[in-house]
Amino acid sequence: MKKIIFSFWSLLLLNTGCKQVIKLRPVGDTSKMATTSIYDFKLKSLDGTIIDFSKYKGKKILIVNTASKCGYTPQYEDLEKLNKAYGDKVVLLGFPANNFLHQEPGTNKEIEQFCTKNYGVSFQMFEKISVVGSDQCELYKWLTRKELNGWNDQAPSWNFCKYLISEKGELLGYYPSAIKPLSKEILDAIQK
Repeated sequence: MKKIIFSFWSLLLLNTGCKQVIKLRPVGDTSKMATTSIYDFKLKSLDGTIIDFSKYKGKKILIVNTASKCGYTPQYEDLEKLNKAYGDKVVLLGFPANNFLHQEPGTNKEIEQFCTKNYGVSFQMFEKISVVGSDQCELYKWLTRKELNGWNDQAPSWNFCKYLISEKGELLGYYPSAIKPLSKEILDAIQK
């Protein structure tokens, strides 16, 4: 019964109520500059290794909040395809989060095993964080506060929301959960 209720609510949220609007950085607007840089961050990977974001300078970055028990979880497959096909143009960074209906209850080790076994994930995954709320990770504060990133205030509305960063470290766009990793919108932005 619990599983049926859980599935019902997941399906309901996939089809109603979730904000599904793409937000893009205003073209030519230089009046609002980010106050900090994406390259200032250092976060732990699933295996506990510290990853310095400065190593991503010169490449686009696609940041995605992930979950193992979500209706959008199959997007891992497309994220891996994107990684394989466009890894020379964009770095994918996955951030497991348990913020939406507790859909990422596992430990970092369990998440790593799930991603590898079920989707063959080879892109960089990080330790479980919070992407919204009072315990929001500093990276997601930067992504979702226009006083920090220069223009965007859209927080993740659900699992598998995507943020695209330019080769210069500027936030370019927000893509909600329903926008698939291999969508025209994302592929066009990556190839610009």
